Amino acid sequence: MIARTQGFGLVEIMVALAIGLVMSLALTQLFATAKSTYLSQNASATLQEDARFVLAKMVQEARGAGMFGCLGTVQDSSAGGRFTDAFNAPVQWDVGQKSLTLITTPAGADNPWHEWVVHTDCVSTAAAWSRGRAPSLAPGEIALPVQRHVYRLNERRNELTLDGQPLLSNVRAFNVLFGVADSTHEPGITRYTSQPDHSRIRSVRLTLTLFDPADRTQEQTFHVVAAIRNRLS
Repeated sequence: MIARTQGFGLVEIMVALAIGLVMSLALTQLFATAKSTYLSQNASATLQEDARFVLAKMVQEARGAGMFGCLGTVQDSSAGGRFTDAFNAPVQWDVGQKSLTLITTPAGADNPWHEWVVHTDCVSTAAAWSRGRAPSLAPGEIALPVQRHVYRLNERRNELTLDGQPLLSNVRAFNVLFGVADSTHEPGITRYTSQPDHSRIRSVRLTLTLFDPADRTQEQTFHVVAAIRNRLS
């Protein structure tokens, strides 16, 4: 008696291979989609983190713009009074150069770097001196450091620089608008403009557009408004 051999036929094997191939392709597509989603979300989070860091720094400095001590005005004690314009216009935006200049107080109390130092008694006198050229403090005076920072968009390299040094890459656009009041003595903002009367500035609106060089996520535009603590008149 001849025993029959048990096994799979050619058709069955081909069907099984086809099913396995389809499942493998489905799993591969699933993993590829998951990886693409992860990379997109990670790239988007990186853009948000970069924008948050830079804008937070700029907001902190913008809020302190024009704060040169206890008094409303500061005497420029440099040779020839060459810093008078800087103190009179502590926030400047060059539309053509995409350049924002801030004359402000250092962000940290222990920050040793500064452009000028203001000697004031908070009663009648406040004089600004270049770094390293200030005399000794008179009785009753305190010294307040003042910095100048320049943020500029290098459109050719898609790079935001700080004082000439690279700060942030992959920047598509950088823009600044000022919230201004109708008059010097009014606190409320009535409109935004890029070329304001400094005595009417009440806030600074900063806008950054960032992109992912690998094109894993769409461009993102971030806006933030910094209220000016001190009227710039």
